[in-house]
Amino acid sequence: MRVLGFDAVNKLESFLSPVTLSASVHVNVRLVDGHSRCAGRVEVLHRGQWGTVCHNDWDLADAAVVCRELDCGEPVDALGDAHFGPGSGPIWLSYLWCAGSESTVEKCGSGGWEKHKSCDHSKDAGVICSEVRLVGGSRCSGRLEILHDQSWVSVCDTAFDQQDAEVVCRELDCGAPVQVLGEDASGKGDAQMWTQEIQCRGNESQIHLCPTSPSHENNCSHEHNIVLLCTDIINVRLVNGTSRCAGRVEVLHRGQWGTVCGAGWDLADAAVVCRELDCGEPVDALGDAQFGLGLRPVLMKIAICTGSESTLKKCGSIELSFHDECLDKSAQVICSEVRLVGGSRCSGRLEILDDQTWMSVCAAAFDQQDAEVVCRELDCGAPVQVLGEDAFGKGDAQMWTQEIQCRGNESQIHLCPTSPSHENNCSDDNGVDLVCAG
Repeated sequence: MRVLGFDAVNKLESFLSPVTLSASVHVNVRLVDGHSRCAGRVEVLHRGQWGTVCHNDWDLADAAVVCRELDCGEPVDALGDAHFGPGSGPIWLSYLWCAGSESTVEKCGSGGWEKHKSCDHSKDAGVICSEVRLVGGSRCSGRLEILHDQSWVSVCDTAFDQQDAEVVCRELDCGAPVQVLGEDASGKGDAQMWTQEIQCRGNESQIHLCPTSPSHENNCSHEHNIVLLCTDIINVRLVNGTSRCAGRVEVLHRGQWGTVCGAGWDLADAAVVCRELDCGEPVDALGDAQFGLGLRPVLMKIAICTGSESTLKKCGSIELSFHDECLDKSAQVICSEVRLVGGSRCSGRLEILDDQTWMSVCAAAFDQQDAEVVCRELDCGAPVQVLGEDAFGKGDAQMWTQEIQCRGNESQIHLCPTSPSHENNCSDDNGVDLVCAG
């Protein structure tokens, strides 16, 4: 189980007191009343009896563990309100809290066995897993495999087209297909070959909802595997701010943008958003309406991030009953758009984000007042030394030759006026290296 930072633990404990399921208890999990073994109502086995899981705090991080334990691919949706019908028998678990990286449900925290308070079977949790995966590349690229009859099988390129690719990429939350390759770009693998012809229209939510028919092609061998490249889109954005790195937080899930609740929102959560957007360090994490009111739906309740996650969707979250208040207090973030590279958090080669590109800053266009703003913005105290040399490596960023004209009291470097620099000696050897006290 991933170890939480101090702030994340405090935030979680302010809403619930997690109890880790005993490692000595073998917990089995299954999905029932869905269209396959990889979709349905979540049930766990305890003391020889199957029981349900309450949907309190149920989210994609929890669903990811269920899908992994069942070898069912990626989580497509984490559902509540007995989406697959009410179960029967005991409600074994409530307030299940998984970081998302656990191998089994038994390694997640929870509120304890049978401690479900006001839950009944109308609030049973459900999961839909993808039953499709891309292997040998990245999260959104690789050799296509589909789960068929409890086995992962490769797909023949003659039985797959652009419409099929659109469904797979959407199902994996990876945007649109960039390229469909009928070659061995990601390795042959050892999966059997599935020769069914997939006949998607392109608007289905899952590949298993597409019609299939036996393929009439006979040249389906491992040299004809499908290798699929999707766009790997960013599933978070900041809106109504001064730039793409400041604003109200919205997340994308299954093609729909929605609000993130501002309750409990903190710098650890903001750090994940800034990292995912490549926007530098978090300057502020706000839970008010500075960048406007949130819009329905509320897709993420109280985010529980350690601060080290690569994407916001990999953070845990816990449920709230007052969603309307989330719209008034939606999560807001201001990222730095400035960073120090090649040293520590508070020292290194200065780079500024300009038009979605990180640029080095010319030493001739930077002075003590500018340094004071950068160090303050990064929460690093006062500047100790401004170096116009290669102390932290040259890097490969382009040179930004604008002259920064800070007064020294601005909260962010991007709030300082700029003007074209009249200095002509700005090369890669004349970048700013900055050491702050922090």
